[in-house]
Amino acid sequence: MEDQTKRAGFISIVGAPNVGKSTLINRLVGTKVSIVSPKVQTTRTRVLGIRMEGATQVIFVDNPGIFAPRRRLDRAMVAATWSGAEDADEILLLIDCTRGIDGDTRSILVRLREAGRKAYLALNKIDLVKKPRLLELSQDLNEFGLFDETFMISAETGDGVDELIGVLASRLPVGEWLFPEDQLSDMPSRLLAAEITREKLYLQLRQELPYAATVETDVWTNQDDGSVRIEQTLYVERPTQKAIVLGKRGKQIKALGAAARQELEEIFEKRIHLFLFVKVRGKWGDDPERYRDWGLDFNA
Repeated sequence: MEDQTKRAGFISIVGAPNVGKSTLINRLVGTKVSIVSPKVQTTRTRVLGIRMEGATQVIFVDNPGIFAPRRRLDRAMVAATWSGAEDADEILLLIDCTRGIDGDTRSILVRLREAGRKAYLALNKIDLVKKPRLLELSQDLNEFGLFDETFMISAETGDGVDELIGVLASRLPVGEWLFPEDQLSDMPSRLLAAEITREKLYLQLRQELPYAATVETDVWTNQDDGSVRIEQTLYVERPTQKAIVLGKRGKQIKALGAAARQELEEIFEKRIHLFLFVKVRGKWGDDPERYRDWGLDFNA
């Protein structure tokens, strides 16, 4: 007989940049709550993904990747990740097993050991590595003495994810649910819409556009016919970057808008009228208002 005891708790997913945290949380929740791109540090703010597993409400926290920070924004993101991990009921360390124990991962392991925190270990992308290498990596990581249990998964294919969620859900504390049963995330619609457009920006331009770009939703208007009018501004740091985003005769930004609009309509299940504008704002990464919007500490 299935256990009907109500449980609820937070599981903080931590790891180096680009190990698959956002891909995993989207699979765990069953819908897109966190954007994904090949660029490192795509995730800039804490994202909650909520899943009901029987009578247990599992609240996953997708965090920015942990790495050696160089800029103010880097420091704020890394500080937010560690703050979320400290407050969580459980920690899940996600490792890209094709990369193994790199410098960023080693620093995470040291920090966890210094804090005296136990965690669960998930080796991701197991479909890309041969079994002997997986077993060797698992053994090397478990020698740190930090992990309660180790899971072999593929966030992309879903292999091993059901076992992972089953164990994690069973370890959460008994208690009332913290969110409505049908809620999937705590991200406001305006912010999610901006994040979707930023994802498309990164996916389409990849190497041509540096990390210094952001998107803000300026207007969200519910129309009488049930559709939504969304106006967004894409901020870049230099005029040359603006030219890249616009493209020749506006071709690039039209393609960007079409891709973003299509996904927004799928997520919100309504017609979207999306209008994009590009502005140059030098050093937007040093603007305290941006940090407030992302829930980051400007002075971290």
